[in-house]
Amino acid sequence: MTPLSQLPSVEKLTVQLEGLTTLPRPLVTGLIKREVAIWRERLSAGEEHPRADIESSITAALRAFAASRLQPVLNATGVLIHTNLGRSPQGARSADALREIATGYSNLEFDLPSGTRGRRAAYLESALAILLEAEAATAVNNCAAALVLTLRHLISDDNNEVIVSRGELVEIGGGFRIPDVLETSGATLVAVGATNKTNLEDYAKAIGPKTALILKVHRSNFYIEGFTDEPAVPDLAALAHQHDLPLVEDLGSGAIMHTDQLAPLDHEPRPQEALQNGIDLVIFSGDKLLGGPQAGIIAGRADLVAGIRKEPFFRAVRCDKLILTVLQECIDDYLRCKGDTPPDLPILTFLSTPLEDLRTRAETILAALPDALPATLEIVEATSRTGGGTMPKSEIPSLAIRLTPTNGSVEDLAARLRTGTPAVVGYTEHDALHLNLRTIFPAQDPFLTQALLTALAP
Repeated sequence: MTPLSQLPSVEKLTVQLEGLTTLPRPLVTGLIKREVAIWRERLSAGEEHPRADIESSITAALRAFAASRLQPVLNATGVLIHTNLGRSPQGARSADALREIATGYSNLEFDLPSGTRGRRAAYLESALAILLEAEAATAVNNCAAALVLTLRHLISDDNNEVIVSRGELVEIGGGFRIPDVLETSGATLVAVGATNKTNLEDYAKAIGPKTALILKVHRSNFYIEGFTDEPAVPDLAALAHQHDLPLVEDLGSGAIMHTDQLAPLDHEPRPQEALQNGIDLVIFSGDKLLGGPQAGIIAGRADLVAGIRKEPFFRAVRCDKLILTVLQECIDDYLRCKGDTPPDLPILTFLSTPLEDLRTRAETILAALPDALPATLEIVEATSRTGGGTMPKSEIPSLAIRLTPTNGSVEDLAARLRTGTPAVVGYTEHDALHLNLRTIFPAQDPFLTQALLTALAP
């Protein structure tokens, strides 16, 4: 049995490992104490391990912990709305406004002209309503919260049934399923139709004395093809309104611009179109195709939006000043646009960047690298995707730098890039590492070049 005396001391390890990270010393010490305690239990239980292995394990644990701290990443995956990498990056104006509001006081709930208490998000809500051509709009901290809040407002003890097509009982990110969301809100699900076909009669037959609303859920993260059918939204809206029922649609992605005009993509339904077709309330995310921060936007009939804002649960999911600032700037960017010209938002720029621009950048990066490197580097055709559960069929032509190591493994090379500064996340395909340039900012090209030099150094 390895004697407990073989355990390295916390003090010695703290001094030894402090140079490996910029973490505060108390954090380093606390982590080492925790790891040493785990090893003490293992050794006491009879396990045998050399001291060097124990020190190596604790060092690896410290490195892994330091890497978990939120930090910038170069997204070379080609997935534009990458949930694991923070979804949509923000525009420069939003970042500038965020710094200004975050580092001082603001009129968050203060009316400057009257000098009295004001209403939070008053400007944002008006701007959203104008952009979406809606009677009213509001925002909460994410789309799932927006749906739960809307359902809680529209159902009651006597009317708690929500009609949903079986083909729209989707699972959204993180394993959350529409039936579970309904249950959380206190609603009772009434599923109608079949997976591939739901007609207007299915909805009509399901309407009863306990029906609270009809819910449509956009199939944003999968698609159904073949023998399919569903009623047109105006027809479904007419049926709902004939029975004095609200028709609500969860659009998910929130495309404000015509996606099929930005890139070779499918047309993603827009909130404006949904409302024009008779939807009473539309719900969508702020951090997907909109290009803003994490938020859930609710827009539509003024009486319904006003009621939602009065819900006690609204306070629990409302946006803080930082989210409101970024979302406000994002919406202003759209409102400043003219015609079909997209605003200067990264997600929209990535969608519309021509292949020629990507090729020029790739050639510049390769030209800056020495010839004698332990890897073969070449420019190859690639495919980008929107990600974030958006337009699953759509593929955007792109270019990537393909790295085939001549020394070591692809996995080791990918790990060196991921743990470098800045971290670079690509993808492995056909025994080579690919760095897709569509999701790399042009200003990040020099950092990518330096990261390659470091990772490929002998």
